[in-house]
Amino acid sequence: MKKTNLKTNHLLLFITLSLLAYGLIVLYSASTVQSFNNFGNTTYYILHQTLYGGVIGLIALYVCSKTDYHIWQKYLPVLIFASLFLLLLVKIPSLGGLNLGGASRWVNFGPLTFQPAELAKLAVIAYIASWVDKKRARLNEFYFGLLPSLIIIALFAGLILWQPDFGTMLVLLLVAFFMLVAAGINWKYFFYAAIGGALSLYLFIKFEPYRARRLVTFFNPALDPKGISYQINQALLAIGSGGLWGFGYGLSRQKHNYLPASINDSIFAVLAEELGFFRVLLALALFAAFALKGFQIAKNAPDIFGKLLGFGIVCWITLQALINIAAIINLLPLTGIPLPFFSYGSTALIFNLAAVGILLNISRYNKA
Repeated sequence: MKKTNLKTNHLLLFITLSLLAYGLIVLYSASTVQSFNNFGNTTYYILHQTLYGGVIGLIALYVCSKTDYHIWQKYLPVLIFASLFLLLLVKIPSLGGLNLGGASRWVNFGPLTFQPAELAKLAVIAYIASWVDKKRARLNEFYFGLLPSLIIIALFAGLILWQPDFGTMLVLLLVAFFMLVAAGINWKYFFYAAIGGALSLYLFIKFEPYRARRLVTFFNPALDPKGISYQINQALLAIGSGGLWGFGYGLSRQKHNYLPASINDSIFAVLAEELGFFRVLLALALFAAFALKGFQIAKNAPDIFGKLLGFGIVCWITLQALINIAAIINLLPLTGIPLPFFSYGSTALIFNLAAVGILLNISRYNKA
C-alpha cells in the first residue's frame, strides 16, 4: 500500500512522550517508600520501570511505527495462539507460571516477569479489526458472522477471569463492545449480550462474595473503613487533602504505608495528593488529547482494518485510564486495573508504547 503521509504524526508522539515522562515523574515519588522498605533504596521501582518498561517500550514503539500495520493481520493466527498459550501458562507453575498475592497473572522468564493479558488485549483488538475487514458482507449474520468473533472474545475473557483479573477482563470486553459498535453490528445482538452480561455478573458475584462486598462499599465507603473499603477511603483522603496545588512533589503522606497499591492501582491518588487539582487537570488533558488525536488517525486510515485497529488501540488506553481514575475517585467500584503510563508494571508500559507505535504507523497511511 502506498503511503500518503511519509511523516510520523509528531503531535501524537509528543503527547505520548509527555504522558510517559509525567508518569515516570509521579511513579518515582509514589514508589520511594515502598522501594526503601522492600529493597533498602528509594530508586528500585523507578529504575526498573524506566529500563525494563520505558526503554524497551520506546524501542517497541519505534519498531512498530516503522512496521506496516498490516503485518498484524498477516500474522494474526500466530498472535492469537501465542496469547492463548501464555494465558494458559500462567496457571502452570512448573512451566513458568507465577502466583503473586493469590493471582496467577504472570509468566516467569528467569529474572523477568511477563503479563500475558497485555498481549491478549492487542490480540483481541487485531482479531476484531481483521474479522470485520474480512466479513463485512456477512457482518450481521449471527452464526457465520458474529458468533466466531464472540467465541474468541469469550475465550480470552474467560482465561483472564480465571487468573483472576476481573478489571482486565472488563477492559477487554468494553473495548470489544465499542469496536463492534463502530463496525456497525445490529443492536439486537447487544441487547442479547446485555442479558448475558447481567447473568454473568450475577454469577461472578455469587461465586466470589468479595465482589459483592466491594459493590456494597462502593455505595457506602464508610461501611467497613478498616476492611474492604479501606483502600477507597485512603485514596479519597489523599485526593481530598491535595486541594488545588497539593502538598508538594515527594510529600505524600498516604504513600507511607497507608494507601494500598500506591504505585499501581492507586497512583492517581498520590498524584492528586502531591500535585493538586490543577496538575491533575494536566494529566487528564493529556489523556483527552491522546484520545482526540488517536481517533482522528483511526478515522483517516485508508482501510477498515486500519480504522478499527487504531480505534481499538485508542479505546484500550483511554478506557483503562477512565476506569482507573473513576474508581479511585469512587465513581465506579474498584476494579484493580493500572493507570496507563503511570502505574508500575513493565509489561503494561511496553505494550502501551508498542500500541502507540502501531497507531503512529497507521498515521503514515492517513488520507488527510
